[in-house]
Amino acid sequence: MGAALSTVFTKRNEGAYRNLAVISPKQGEAASSDIQDWANSVARQVDDTVAVDVYYDGDSSTYVLRLVKRARVLVFRLSEAQIRTSGREAECERTLKRKVKDLWNLI
Repeated sequence: MGAALSTVFTKRNEGAYRNLAVISPKQGEAASSDIQDWANSVARQVDDTVAVDVYYDGDSSTYVLRLVKRARVLVFRLSEAQIRTSGREAECERTLKRKVKDLWNLI
């Protein structure tokens, strides 16, 4: 399907473990390349000509995603909590796909 998601293990009842996908188990700038790989994979499911660059903004603890298609650019942020919280990958994926579609609506 695309970039593989990392797996984290969370402790459940009586020591059983359940694995949940996260976009990156890393923190801060170290996670940027994982997020960029994931974002490009997701964006290309919607439009294979969109490129995504990612950098970490330590002041706000957010990842800045810059979507580019020809002369159009759209910038938005995902919080570190969204990236590292298990089970929120689908929410981030929906947001990213919506932003790729929004790129065409820019004037």
